[in-house]
Amino acid sequence: MRYRKLGRTNLEVSEIGHGLWGMSGWSGSDDRESLSSLQLAVDSGCTFFDTAWAYGDGKSDGLLGAILSRNRGKRLVAASKIPPMNWKWPSSPKDKYRDVFPAEHVLKHARLIREKLRADSIDLLQFHVWEDVWAKETEFRETVERLKSEGLIRFFGLSLNRWQPENGIEALRTGLVDVVQVIYNVFDQAPEDKLFPVCRELNVGIIARVPLDEGSLSGNMTLETKFPESDWRAKYFGEENLKKTIPRVEKLKKILPAGMSLPEMSLRFILSNPAVSTTIAGMRKREHVLQNAVASDAGPLDAGLLRTLKAHRWDRAPQRWSD
Repeated sequence: MRYRKLGRTNLEVSEIGHGLWGMSGWSGSDDRESLSSLQLAVDSGCTFFDTAWAYGDGKSDGLLGAILSRNRGKRLVAASKIPPMNWKWPSSPKDKYRDVFPAEHVLKHARLIREKLRADSIDLLQFHVWEDVWAKETEFRETVERLKSEGLIRFFGLSLNRWQPENGIEALRTGLVDVVQVIYNVFDQAPEDKLFPVCRELNVGIIARVPLDEGSLSGNMTLETKFPESDWRAKYFGEENLKKTIPRVEKLKKILPAGMSLPEMSLRFILSNPAVSTTIAGMRKREHVLQNAVASDAGPLDAGLLRTLKAHRWDRAPQRWSD
């Protein structure tokens, strides 16, 4: 495993981070298997773990807390997220800041998350949605400053709405945001246009999420793939999205170098960008950990393959099924 600085936080984090959403919001998850996979990730050199209160009303935070307690001698970095008070994903410019992240709501959940993580202070706390029209809100500044001054958190970040990478740049320029989390993968390359240059300018850490496009870039899905209704992916990969996604995945399979899997190529594409601090892959199963960890050791992709992958960019806008 290789490591990078998480922007100006100076935290050193593993290039491959562990995303915990699938341990609470997806079908087929098992707590014992999840804990085993988390421990294997630690043993494999993973030091960055990303969760959220919304992942099972604190369930994933609790799983991570158990792993942090078992590994007190290791410097693991825990990141979590405050849910919007109106429980609305994605947010809308029409939403009022006071209805989404009022101070009382933020502080309450920060304390709940800290308790679940069994930590004195949360390494990185993020807002789970964001609208840049809120950037100049006085309460926003006061809340972030209070979170830090009271020792509830060490650093603050934003998780940007799906396919809206520029809807956060104004917030970054306030100086309050240490880290930004954004969807970035072979298909979703738009953050390179405007967001990443600002992050480099301000030394803001970048967490690349959804590296495998919610699973399509695992290479295991087909046009016949179905998920249980209780699984979030049943909506995301409904007929409208699935029939557009699978042909694009099949084109990527045709350009795979010999001996390289589609997940490895997808992860190494992201890590080939030096602006990225870490990418968080869902790793519910031990085989996922072993498969993904090697992508860091393999290093960046060669320049020719990177140029080819640039042509697979897919610019998308939020849809009713993509929340």
